Amino acid sequence: MTASLFESSIQSLPLLGRGKVRDIYAIDAEKLLIVTSDRLSAFDVILPDPIPGKGKVLTQLANFWFDKLAHILPNQLTGIDPESVVAASEREQVRGRALVVKRLKPLPIEAVVRGYLIGSGWKDYQATGAVCGIALPPGLQMAARLPQPIFTPATKAEAGDHDENISFEQAQANCAATLAGALAGTGKDGAALATQARDAAIALYTAAADYAATRGIIIADTKFEFGIDAAGTLHLIDEALTPDSSRFWPADAWRVGSNPPSYDKQYVRDYLETLDWGKQAPGPRLPAEVIARTRDKYVEACELLTGSKFVD
Repeated sequence: MTASLFESSIQSLPLLGRGKVRDIYAIDAEKLLIVTSDRLSAFDVILPDPIPGKGKVLTQLANFWFDKLAHILPNQLTGIDPESVVAASEREQVRGRALVVKRLKPLPIEAVVRGYLIGSGWKDYQATGAVCGIALPPGLQMAARLPQPIFTPATKAEAGDHDENISFEQAQANCAATLAGALAGTGKDGAALATQARDAAIALYTAAADYAATRGIIIADTKFEFGIDAAGTLHLIDEALTPDSSRFWPADAWRVGSNPPSYDKQYVRDYLETLDWGKQAPGPRLPAEVIARTRDKYVEACELLTGSKFVD
């Protein structure tokens, strides 16, 4: 099994911060270096055991989607080789797991799109007949395909905090308040950008889900992040349609009324649900077989979707 990278240690660039999975460095006023580690988070807690090679899987798959969906919305990529912006001794840390991206202002929301009734959406529907306030037809079962994809935004949580579902109106208000300064002089406003982000998220999900279906995978739900440049132009940022941010099901195992097996970190969540753990940091250690099986699932999803062999 390949070596893992839990935390990068780039000294040639200033470290701006570490997220749940990614380490972010400043290159200059226009560009950032994002290094995708092998860290795994579940229930918004970073687990102590990395999944070896996971960051490279995520990077390969995200690059695939950025290219495939570029006709729908501009994205963060610059095309610059990450190895060219760090010291020679640091190239191994970024090889295959880093991106040089545009320095953009993030929207303060997680853009979640759901195509199937599962997870917290299923629990919400059972209790209220709706998902995040969006009324759905009565009588739907677990894992049912929704009549059309729905947009259910959430707040963006810091490491250790929990995302919180919000209404679309609250997402508009959050964007209007947070982006007012950045949009000054552009003729654009944050509420309108939230609407554009909603429409873009649904378009991105629909195109990706249609393609994934041809590869034998159902994308049950996913989340996107968006940012704006100095002109207020919306971009797809962070990552896209990976097992970290999406729920992938094998199409031949999907049955309405039951929770299908998945290619994503739901496998780890299901294991953690068997433990006496309060879903607060620190997270529990993972057995070797859970680590290995999780890696296998990530690699299998990457190879099925891209049509290419994953080479670490």
